[in-house]
Amino acid sequence: MYHTKQPGGKPPSPRGIRRACSKELYRTAKRLKQFIPPEAVKQGEELYYRKVIGNLIWIHDNYSNKKLLCDWWEKEVCGEIAELWQVPERQLASAFRDAFGG
Repeated sequence: MYHTKQPGGKPPSPRGIRRACSKELYRTAKRLKQFIPPEAVKQGEELYYRKVIGNLIWIHDNYSNKKLLCDWWEKEVCGEIAELWQVPERQLASAFRDAFGG
């Protein structure tokens, strides 16, 4: 997800959102301490990006509540990426929370 500097500020560009999603999944994958094939990482980034774009207004309104954003990620994104990356969902959710700070 992404962060704006000011409440009520305009959301970042699609490129900025894509880069933020990519960084967050990279940090998450590192914490898993297992190899994720580059193609699976790329597919995960695309999936995550589409989910964020689809919920952009809600995410923008709650940008400062990392726990709530992590809860959303676990509910909406985690299961699909866990299946794609062939990792346990609980382990992935924990790695994301650790990487994201929620």
